[in-house]
Amino acid sequence: MIAKLTGRLDSSGAGHAVIDVGGVGYLVEASARTLDALGPVGGDVTIHTEMLVGEDFLRLLGFARAEERDWFRLLTSVQGVGAKVALAILSALEVADLQRALASGDSAMIARANGVGPKLAQRIAHELKDKAGALGGIAGSGPAAVPAAGPLGDAVTALTGLGFKPGEASAAVAAASEELGAGATLDALVRVALKKAAK
Repeated sequence: MIAKLTGRLDSSGAGHAVIDVGGVGYLVEASARTLDALGPVGGDVTIHTEMLVGEDFLRLLGFARAEERDWFRLLTSVQGVGAKVALAILSALEVADLQRALASGDSAMIARANGVGPKLAQRIAHELKDKAGALGGIAGSGPAAVPAAGPLGDAVTALTGLGFKPGEASAAVAAASEELGAGATLDALVRVALKKAAK
C-alpha cells in the first residue's frame, strides 16, 4: 500500500500528474484542486495517495492533504460513487464547503460536480449527513474547518450534547466561528452556533 509520495513533479495534465521518486515515475490521478496545489513542474512535492486495486487495474489517486483523502474514502462509501465521481466532487467543492453542504443536506451544491445528477447528489447528502460531523476535525484549512480540540471542538461537543447531530453541530460552529472571528470564547461560540442551528 502506497500512502504517500515525496519527489519531483515530472509532468501534469488533465486529471493526473507524474511524480518522479528516485527515478521512478508514478502516475497519480487527482482532483483539479490537488493538481493546482502541486505547483509548477520541476518542483518538489508531497502527495497523499490511495491505491485502488482491481482484477485488471492498479490505480494511484493523489491528494494534496490527508483530510482530502479521508473525504474521498467517505464519498466512495456511498453506493454509486466511484473514484471518478468522488474526484469530481472534490474538484468542484472545497472540503469545508462539502462538509457544510452535507451537514445542511444541500444536495444542489453537491450536484455542481461533473457527473453528479440530482438523484445521486441527494443520496450522497442523505447517507453522509450524519457522518460529515465525524470528519469535522479534518475539514481542512478553510474558514469552516472545525478542529477536534480547542474552543471550536468543545463547542461542537456542547451542541451534540444538546441533541444536535454531529454534522449540524459542526456546520453551526463553523458558521459561528466565521462570524465571530479568531479568539472567540467557548460561550460566545455556543450561543451564536445555537442561533445558527435553530434557523
